[in-house]
Parts: sequence; C-alpha cells; structure tokens
Amino acid sequence: MQIRGAGLLLLVSLSCSTAMAQPDMRISADLRALTSAQRNAIAEASEVMREFMLTFNAQDPDRWAQTLLFPHVRISSGGVVVHPSREEFVAQMDFQAFARNYNWQRSAWDRLEVIQVGPNKVHIAVQFTRYDAEQNPQASFDSLYILQRNARGQWGIRARSSFAP
Repeated sequence: MQIRGAGLLLLVSLSCSTAMAQPDMRISADLRALTSAQRNAIAEASEVMREFMLTFNAQDPDRWAQTLLFPHVRISSGGVVVHPSREEFVAQMDFQAFARNYNWQRSAWDRLEVIQVGPNKVHIAVQFTRYDAEQNPQASFDSLYILQRNARGQWGIRARSSFAP
C-alpha cells in the first residue's frame, strides 16, 4: 500500500535530555484508525529515533549502534552499504573524520512522519539538519528510516535511505 499526504499530529510524550528537543512524531493522514499494536509500535520507534540522534550527537559509536539492527543497510550517495554486524559498524565509525569532512558538530531531526506502520515494522519519513560548531545549519536532508522489532522483541533501525552523503 502506498501512503502519502499530510500528517496528523500524534501526541507522543518524549523527554529529551539534550538542548534540542525531538519534534513530535506525526502520523500520515492516510493512516486510518490505529490499533493499539500500531500505537505501541510508533511509541517504540519514536524512542529509538530519540536515542539514535542523542547517541549520534554524543559521538558514541557503541551506544549509537545499539539503536540499529544488523545486518543494517544504508542507501546514500548512489551506493548501498550493508553492515553485517554491530562490531563491524562500531569499528568503522570515525566521528572525527565525519566532523572534519562535513563541518559537523551535531544533527537534529526537523520532521518525523510515520507513513506506514504495522505491529512489528514502522516506516518514518524524516528530515534532519546538520549544524556546525557555531550552530549554523550546514545542510538538510530527506530520508526514510525503516524500524523493525527483531526476534528478541528489540526495536531498532534496520535500514536508512538518505539523500545525505
């Protein structure tokens, strides 16, 4: 089923320990009455997205990797990267090089919209912005994040498709 259209605001109570709060999760207007399982999936996905950005900005690859499911897929810059394991993902992440290459100090979600949801998987259309050390926006990117519940019941980001390099 293809989902498109404006979003309805879902009041998801989020506590964020960073100075930049996460925007409210929006629900596509095309999604009809949600079941309690779908609402629970959205709440779990929202928490993963909060933790993803928090740990990314903390430049903590170990904790950041805990928000992902493996194998993990990233589609960007005309290519596809598959990270087979958490250990490989953590070992290859170099936040200092990333900061240097993109004049980056932190990122923030601008928009989070659930466009498809089931009890065990959520698709979220996002926009995020990268900021420099002076808190000037460097670039904003649209992306699609696919979150799933694994066999152990843990939620995480399985795949990201982004227009970001």
